[in-house]
Amino acid sequence: MDQQTYEQLLRTYQVPNISLSPKCDENFFPFETTEDITKYSHEMIGQKRAVEAMDFGLSVDQSGYNIFVAGPSGTGKSTFTKSSVTRKAKEQKVPNDWCYVYNFNNPDQPLALFLPAGLGSEFQQDVRQLLIDIERDIRQTLANEQFNKRKRQIIEQYEKHGKAIWRDLENFANELQFKIERTSTGINTYPLHDGKPIAQKDYENLSEEIKAQLNKSSSIIEEKVREAINLIRKIEDKVRRSIDTFTKQSVANAIKDYFQPLLEKYKQFPKVHTYLNAFFQDVVKNYSVFVEEEEAEQKTILTPLLNNSKEHIKKYEVNLFINNKQQVGAPVIYETNPTYQNLFGKIEYRGTLGSWTTDFTQIKAGSLHLANGGYLIIQAAELLQQPNSWNLLKRMLRTNTIFIENPFEERTVFPTSGLKPEPIPLKVKIILIGSYYLYDLLSSYDEDFYKLFKVKVEFDTEMDKSEENRIKMAEFIKTFAENEKLLPFHRSAIAKIIDYSSRLVESQNKLSTRFQQISKLLVESNYWAMNEGVSSIKKHHIIKALAKEKFRTNRIAEKYREMIQDETIMLEVTGEKIGQINGLAVIGTRDYSFGIPSKITAQTYVGNKAGIMNIERETSLSGQIHDKGVLILTGFLSGTFAKKRPLPFSASITFEQNYNVIDGDSASSTELYVLLSSLANIPIKQSIAVTGSVNQWGDVQPIGGVNEKIEGFFAVCKLKGLTGEQGVIIPKQNIKNLMLNEEVVTAINNHLFHVWAISNITEGIEILTGVSAGSFADENRNFPKGTIFHKVSERIEEMYRIQAASVYLKD
Repeated sequence: MDQQTYEQLLRTYQVPNISLSPKCDENFFPFETTEDITKYSHEMIGQKRAVEAMDFGLSVDQSGYNIFVAGPSGTGKSTFTKSSVTRKAKEQKVPNDWCYVYNFNNPDQPLALFLPAGLGSEFQQDVRQLLIDIERDIRQTLANEQFNKRKRQIIEQYEKHGKAIWRDLENFANELQFKIERTSTGINTYPLHDGKPIAQKDYENLSEEIKAQLNKSSSIIEEKVREAINLIRKIEDKVRRSIDTFTKQSVANAIKDYFQPLLEKYKQFPKVHTYLNAFFQDVVKNYSVFVEEEEAEQKTILTPLLNNSKEHIKKYEVNLFINNKQQVGAPVIYETNPTYQNLFGKIEYRGTLGSWTTDFTQIKAGSLHLANGGYLIIQAAELLQQPNSWNLLKRMLRTNTIFIENPFEERTVFPTSGLKPEPIPLKVKIILIGSYYLYDLLSSYDEDFYKLFKVKVEFDTEMDKSEENRIKMAEFIKTFAENEKLLPFHRSAIAKIIDYSSRLVESQNKLSTRFQQISKLLVESNYWAMNEGVSSIKKHHIIKALAKEKFRTNRIAEKYREMIQDETIMLEVTGEKIGQINGLAVIGTRDYSFGIPSKITAQTYVGNKAGIMNIERETSLSGQIHDKGVLILTGFLSGTFAKKRPLPFSASITFEQNYNVIDGDSASSTELYVLLSSLANIPIKQSIAVTGSVNQWGDVQPIGGVNEKIEGFFAVCKLKGLTGEQGVIIPKQNIKNLMLNEEVVTAINNHLFHVWAISNITEGIEILTGVSAGSFADENRNFPKGTIFHKVSERIEEMYRIQAASVYLKD
């Protein structure tokens, strides 16, 4: 191929300058700065699918239609979710209040009572006032003179009966010549003689007959004493019961009027009605807890712990568990730390004499309780990291109830007194926010996930670069600037931001929806504009912010280029070499990616084992996709040059000075070029770098990171000196992804650098060598003479002959 033909070839495949980095025209915007924008919407930009899915998910009330918001970070999915849910919640009614109260029938199972929003706090105050009133009246009643008079009458009535029994007993004993004496240690009986107790010495002098008679009388009297004591005890028991009945009746009469207004106020709530009746009966039954101890000698050091009346009265309090008095619409809870207790509530304990005790007033609500009747938003990754939280959440969603339990109660060192509060009905919409990976993971490995989360709200990373979306981007910039108190943005700055947005998604026809990165650029450009003391942010402030960010993060890229410059990494960007080519790859950190050229070399030779040896694979430095790309080369070579016989040669191919794992197939076309160069013994221009994958038919396929790869090779060429012959070959399909920086575009416009776009391997090899590739062969492998394919075919035929001769000699 002569020089003129070669130059025509280069011009044919050169990418037009207009396609290198299309710019947004600042005159497109009908305003000077964002201050001039007066009418704009706050809707989500470029996420129509997500908006419709969210509206659907929030509108369906049936169980199982919880929502998973999936998408990459920085797309605004959390902000959108909270704003959408908050807007929807305002349209809905406020859910009920919930109270936990003492269960008088089963104290270990507190009862849950619901009341309309705001009435729960009223009920709590009503019961609190009720306690104050009944405690006061019980004390007044029990201290009332009329009550004590009647109490004394009851006691006197029974005392008379008891005295009569004792008098009859004394008379009976006197008849038998015995005296009965009551002492502090018990009841004693003494035989009498002449009305006086017989002394011990006199008793010894009595005849055996008289002694026997006295013993018999003593036994009869003792039996009578026992009968009398039993009667007196029964009388005392009757006295206590009568006094207790009278006291309870007095207490009931004293406090019943306090309950009647509450029974009337809450008559629409049968469960509250039942509770108040049980409350009344229990107060009457246990009236003594409302009366303080009066006798100091009855108190001990343990009295405050063991018999504290205030603790006993505590059971009559109301635990206002959920208070929606101030709530407007349905609640929206965003749980940032979804631990077990934060989500599902807890029962607090307090230490008492070596053990942990609790009561229903120590039951605390979790975010699931607070969101009941509304919406609960959780980050999926945070939820899945918490032990037990995910499984228990699923169980509650399946049963539509919330229950509180202590999952670690069995593991505690100290004994505890446990409660089992009554479960509360659950009606809540759960919204999980997470990545595509987490969604796929849960849907694949958790059989309950799809049953419970039937709505997927999927966020895209890009949107069309339409006129509407460009205007919406300007509106977003205005809104963000106002919220963050930034300077207004000039339309030239907005046009540059839109170019940057297209660069983020590597598309001339798309814009990025990763608003977190765009917001970062807005803040940093505002900083540089403020330093200048100007009134608005313009294009050069955006350019400066991008340059400064690059400077902060490109240390690794600069170190790599320094190693190329001082030839620590051996790379040539001029001259020609057989079996050597410059490939392109993208590496970097989370916040900065850059392209690097890498020398790829190949050796071809007659071998015992036909095929291509990937040195990276042999040394475990090759990923699966890269291995696939190398195997495709064997398919192309076999299909083009050896359809009827196995390939007669071996080849080794490697990335020189590479010590890291290589993956991806974007270098497969590059590897094919270097193999063809080695087989045809034709040199490749080192001034041209190549990227692109290839299929078995020789078609070049698009790749990612095209801008970084071109700019990376340009930076190296600039270091070593631009000659005007250097450039990069890319797949034709990647033209739409070009958003090159200003420096590269300027160099191309000045003919100091070039970008060529091809669709087939034959076009690329001709640009790289300046030699015609030749058309693909027929079944007889007839290639035009002098072409690269012809030279490759001749070399392969030579290897066939060498192999055949080797076999002949061996035989």
